Amino acid sequence: MTNKSGIYEECFKEITEKLKDMDIHEKMEIICKVFKKRIPYYFWVGFYFPRGEFLELGPSMGPPACNRIAMTGVCGRAIKERRTIIVPDVRKFPGHITCDPRSKSEIALPVFDSKGNIIAVFDVDSKELGSFDERDREWLERILGYVFSGDEGRSNDTYDN
Repeated sequence: MTNKSGIYEECFKEITEKLKDMDIHEKMEIICKVFKKRIPYYFWVGFYFPRGEFLELGPSMGPPACNRIAMTGVCGRAIKERRTIIVPDVRKFPGHITCDPRSKSEIALPVFDSKGNIIAVFDVDSKELGSFDERDREWLERILGYVFSGDEGRSNDTYDN
Protein backbone atom coordinates (compact mmCIF):
# COMPACT_ATOMS: atom_id res chain seq x y z
CA MET A 1 0.00 0.00 0.00
CA THR A 2 1.08 3.54 -0.67
CA ASN A 3 2.66 5.51 2.18
CA LYS A 4 -0.31 7.85 2.48
CA SER A 5 1.06 9.94 5.33
CA GLY A 6 4.32 10.59 3.49
CA ILE A 7 2.50 11.60 0.31
CA TYR A 8 0.08 13.86 2.18
CA GLU A 9 2.96 15.50 4.09
CA GLU A 10 4.61 16.32 0.75
CA CYS A 11 1.32 17.66 -0.62
CA PHE A 12 0.76 19.79 2.48
CA LYS A 13 4.24 21.29 2.21
CA GLU A 14 3.87 22.02 -1.52
CA ILE A 15 0.39 23.51 -1.10
CA THR A 16 1.33 25.79 1.79
CA GLU A 17 4.43 27.03 -0.05
CA LYS A 18 2.37 28.02 -3.11
CA LEU A 19 -0.66 29.66 -1.49
CA LYS A 20 0.71 33.01 -0.37
CA ASP A 21 -1.31 36.02 -1.62
CA MET A 22 -3.86 33.92 -3.53
CA ASP A 23 -7.63 34.23 -3.58
CA ILE A 24 -9.90 31.30 -2.70
CA HIS A 25 -10.36 30.18 -6.32
CA GLU A 26 -6.60 30.14 -6.93
CA LYS A 27 -6.05 28.19 -3.70
CA MET A 28 -8.57 25.59 -4.85
CA GLU A 29 -6.82 25.28 -8.23
CA ILE A 30 -3.44 24.70 -6.53
CA ILE A 31 -4.92 22.09 -4.19
CA CYS A 32 -6.47 20.18 -7.12
CA LYS A 33 -3.24 20.28 -9.15
CA VAL A 34 -1.01 19.12 -6.29
CA PHE A 35 -3.27 16.27 -5.19
CA LYS A 36 -3.95 15.05 -8.73
CA LYS A 37 -0.24 15.09 -9.58
CA ARG A 38 1.02 13.44 -6.37
CA ILE A 39 -1.63 10.93 -5.28
CA PRO A 40 -1.84 7.98 -7.68
CA TYR A 41 -5.35 6.77 -6.72
CA TYR A 42 -6.92 10.23 -7.23
CA PHE A 43 -8.84 9.80 -10.51
CA TRP A 44 -10.80 13.04 -10.25
CA VAL A 45 -10.46 15.84 -7.69
CA GLY A 46 -12.40 19.06 -7.39
CA PHE A 47 -14.58 21.52 -5.55
CA TYR A 48 -18.30 22.12 -5.84
CA PHE A 49 -20.00 25.30 -4.61
CA PRO A 50 -23.45 25.19 -2.96
CA ARG A 51 -26.05 27.08 -5.02
CA GLY A 52 -29.48 26.58 -3.47
CA GLU A 53 -30.60 23.00 -4.11
CA PHE A 54 -27.64 22.31 -6.41
CA LEU A 55 -23.88 22.17 -6.41
CA GLU A 56 -21.93 23.97 -9.12
CA LEU A 57 -18.53 22.78 -10.33
CA GLY A 58 -15.54 24.85 -9.28
CA PRO A 59 -11.82 24.18 -9.81
CA SER A 60 -11.09 20.52 -10.63
CA MET A 61 -8.56 18.17 -12.23
CA GLY A 62 -9.24 14.96 -14.10
CA PRO A 63 -11.71 13.88 -16.75
CA PRO A 64 -14.77 16.07 -17.48
CA ALA A 65 -17.22 16.22 -14.58
CA CYS A 66 -20.84 17.19 -14.08
CA ASN A 67 -21.11 20.99 -14.11
CA ARG A 68 -24.16 20.98 -11.85
CA ILE A 69 -25.37 18.26 -9.51
CA ALA A 70 -28.27 17.86 -7.10
CA MET A 71 -27.69 17.80 -3.33
CA THR A 72 -28.71 14.13 -3.29
CA GLY A 73 -25.31 12.49 -3.75
CA VAL A 74 -22.18 12.05 -1.66
CA CYS A 75 -21.28 15.75 -1.92
CA GLY A 76 -24.77 16.81 -0.92
CA ARG A 77 -24.68 14.53 2.12
CA ALA A 78 -21.31 15.95 3.18
CA ILE A 79 -22.79 19.46 3.08
CA LYS A 80 -26.10 18.59 4.75
CA GLU A 81 -24.40 16.64 7.56
CA ARG A 82 -21.40 19.01 7.79
CA ARG A 83 -18.94 16.12 7.87
CA THR A 84 -16.66 13.99 5.74
CA ILE A 85 -18.29 11.10 3.90
CA ILE A 86 -16.19 8.11 2.79
CA VAL A 87 -17.82 5.75 0.29
CA PRO A 88 -15.84 2.53 -0.40
CA ASP A 89 -18.25 1.50 -3.22
CA VAL A 90 -20.31 4.23 -4.88
CA ARG A 91 -22.75 1.65 -6.28
CA LYS A 92 -23.93 1.02 -2.71
CA PHE A 93 -24.58 4.67 -1.89
CA PRO A 94 -28.27 5.66 -2.24
CA GLY A 95 -28.62 8.70 -4.49
CA HIS A 96 -25.07 8.54 -5.84
CA ILE A 97 -24.63 10.80 -8.87
CA THR A 98 -22.55 9.19 -11.62
CA CYS A 99 -20.54 11.75 -13.55
CA ASP A 100 -18.01 9.17 -14.76
CA PRO A 101 -18.86 5.45 -14.63
CA ARG A 102 -15.18 4.61 -14.04
CA SER A 103 -15.36 6.05 -10.52
CA LYS A 104 -15.69 3.31 -7.93
CA SER A 105 -15.03 4.97 -4.53
CA GLU A 106 -15.29 8.53 -3.24
CA ILE A 107 -14.55 10.89 -0.38
CA ALA A 108 -16.30 14.25 0.05
CA LEU A 109 -15.50 16.90 2.65
CA PRO A 110 -17.33 20.11 3.46
CA VAL A 111 -15.00 23.12 3.26
CA PHE A 112 -15.48 25.63 6.07
CA ASP A 113 -14.43 29.26 6.33
CA SER A 114 -13.05 30.73 9.55
CA LYS A 115 -16.61 31.32 10.85
CA GLY A 116 -17.75 27.72 10.30
CA ASN A 117 -19.76 28.46 7.16
CA ILE A 118 -19.62 25.90 4.36
CA ILE A 119 -18.08 27.54 1.31
CA ALA A 120 -17.65 24.43 -0.87
CA VAL A 121 -17.38 20.67 -0.87
CA PHE A 122 -14.12 18.96 -1.80
CA ASP A 123 -14.69 15.75 -3.75
CA VAL A 124 -12.29 13.01 -4.80
CA ASP A 125 -13.08 9.93 -6.91
CA SER A 126 -10.98 6.82 -7.45
CA LYS A 127 -11.20 4.12 -10.12
CA GLU A 128 -10.56 1.50 -7.41
CA LEU A 129 -12.95 0.25 -4.73
CA GLY A 130 -12.08 1.19 -1.15
CA SER A 131 -9.38 3.74 -1.96
CA PHE A 132 -10.18 6.14 0.89
CA ASP A 133 -9.78 5.55 4.61
CA GLU A 134 -9.30 7.39 7.88
CA ARG A 135 -5.80 8.49 6.90
CA ASP A 136 -7.19 10.26 3.81
CA ARG A 137 -9.91 11.86 5.93
CA GLU A 138 -7.48 13.04 8.61
CA TRP A 139 -5.01 14.54 6.16
CA LEU A 140 -7.63 16.16 3.91
CA GLU A 141 -9.45 17.68 6.89
CA ARG A 142 -6.14 18.97 8.24
CA ILE A 143 -5.02 20.49 4.92
CA LEU A 144 -8.39 21.99 3.96
CA GLY A 145 -8.90 23.28 7.50
CA TYR A 146 -5.50 24.94 7.48
CA VAL A 147 -5.98 26.54 4.05
CA PHE A 148 -9.57 27.76 4.40
CA SER A 149 -10.40 28.14 8.09
CA GLY A 150 -7.29 27.73 10.21
CA ASP A 151 -9.04 24.72 11.80
CA GLU A 152 -7.77 21.19 12.38
CA GLY A 153 -10.70 19.30 10.85
CA ARG A 154 -14.20 18.00 11.39
CA SER A 155 -16.00 14.75 12.14
CA ASN A 156 -16.24 11.87 9.70
CA ASP A 157 -18.42 9.02 8.49
CA THR A 158 -17.90 5.92 6.39
CA TYR A 159 -20.86 4.70 4.36
CA ASP A 160 -20.69 0.96 3.90
CA ASN A 161 -24.26 -0.36 3.53
